[in-house]
Amino acid sequence: MPSPRVFIVRHGETEWSLNGRHTGSTDIPLTAAGEKRVVATGKAMVGNDRLIAPAKLAHIYVSPRLRAQRTLELLNVVNRDQLPWEAHGEPFCEGGRKCEAKIEVTEDIREWDYGDYEGITSPQIRELRKQQGLGSNWDIWRDGCPGGESPADIAHRLDRLIKEIREKWHAPAMSKQAAEGVNGDVLIVAHGHILRAFAQRWANQSLHGGPTFLLEAGGVGTLSYEHHSIDEPAILLGGAFVVELPEIKDKLS
Repeated sequence: MPSPRVFIVRHGETEWSLNGRHTGSTDIPLTAAGEKRVVATGKAMVGNDRLIAPAKLAHIYVSPRLRAQRTLELLNVVNRDQLPWEAHGEPFCEGGRKCEAKIEVTEDIREWDYGDYEGITSPQIRELRKQQGLGSNWDIWRDGCPGGESPADIAHRLDRLIKEIREKWHAPAMSKQAAEGVNGDVLIVAHGHILRAFAQRWANQSLHGGPTFLLEAGGVGTLSYEHHSIDEPAILLGGAFVVELPEIKDKLS
């Protein structure tokens, strides 16, 4: 049995992600192009013979923000009647796939609280800090955001979520007593900074150095384990699609 995975999906493009403005609590919609790209991602990567198999999902975590919830709608993972909110628009892809996973909206995976830096770009933040006598060498992974969250705050809430995922969904699926076909994959739909931080904490790495990897708007990442061991979490840099092959019978028997 393959090791269970966590699929992390960043919401599709918004006007603010397009121009580099830090978007935490501000609730803005996807652009038309952003919606189309998420639909294309769903068609390419969601299905029983694709990377994300809805029938194998054990649980889905979603940020409270509209842009993340709309992204889940467009991925074609679930049916409309499974949503714990009213659908935010049309189209709803092809009606969703067979998926028994519960959708949970959680503050633990909302975007980083940017505080005083909400709605402005990194160059604007550095200029503001220079004017305040704080120096222009600002790094969110080291310095956090005044009036918002620090790296320690982020690590605390992400570690709580990671612990829950491993205890509730992954450990049972990896147990020797687990029945064949037990679902263990988890899907998370959220935001750029928080998902990069999630991947860093998943691999037991400090946030202070900052992750040296990116997650594009509408992008998908995969986390799992080495050696089928829950004590060896890993970032899966590239994985193959799983193809169910018919059993080959020995014609000589």
